[in-house]
Amino acid sequence: MDPQAFVVATLVAHIGLAMFVTGHARLNETEAGKWPFVTLAFGLAGVAAYFFYDESSDAGEI
Repeated sequence: MDPQAFVVATLVAHIGLAMFVTGHARLNETEAGKWPFVTLAFGLAGVAAYFFYDESSDAGEI
């Protein structure tokens, strides 16, 4: 795959994943917050963070 096609495919995938996160939040009537932007930048890692990040967790507090 040539570099230009790779960049275009990656950009399209990240935009699609960010739209998925935004749509999921709207369907569940929750606040998407920063997660669409994180997903736009990091792709699948952003989707995983959106689903598994728990703000109410006390983990890591001293």
